[in-house]
Amino acid sequence: MPYAKRRRTEWPGDSSGSSRAEQELPPQNPAERARAICLRLLTGTPRTRKQLADALEKRDIPEDVAEEVLSRFEDVGLIDDAAFADAWVESRHHGRGLARRALARELRTKGVDSALIDEAVGQLDSDQEEATARELVARKLRATRGLERDRRLRRLAGMLARKGYPEGMALRVVKQALEEEGEDTEGLDESPY
Repeated sequence: MPYAKRRRTEWPGDSSGSSRAEQELPPQNPAERARAICLRLLTGTPRTRKQLADALEKRDIPEDVAEEVLSRFEDVGLIDDAAFADAWVESRHHGRGLARRALARELRTKGVDSALIDEAVGQLDSDQEEATARELVARKLRATRGLERDRRLRRLAGMLARKGYPEGMALRVVKQALEEEGEDTEGLDESPY
């Protein structure tokens, strides 16, 4: 019996005007709704406890119920802010070339505790951070050929600054890259900003 007409399960409160998300979450007790919301959000990508708490608050889940559900999710390992922070640092540093300062800022906006942020960004040492800065400058260097020296310096150092690299390191890396290209770097010790 191909394509037999299936009867759709009707939930109280279903209407043709309600959104698909609302149809997927039938009216339940607040704890069941909170669990369903958290599981749905965690399916696509890892989230911090704060992100999930904000989502529950936005969906009018009582604070005490949200706290209970989130604590249970932490106990069973579905929410792990330390693992989230470690993975975030690894991914964003290697993928986007972000420095410790930019990574810490992003993690703060995600609601990660400052002690966990310090631990996660502490994985990156200065040598590793400087090596990444050199790679970024080497990739961007070709695009700046033909520009005057000071303009190249501003563009390259500005790119590193937007990625969270300290000014001193950015200037040192850019100056060295320009010297390796044969550019005269006399008088480049002052800030380009």
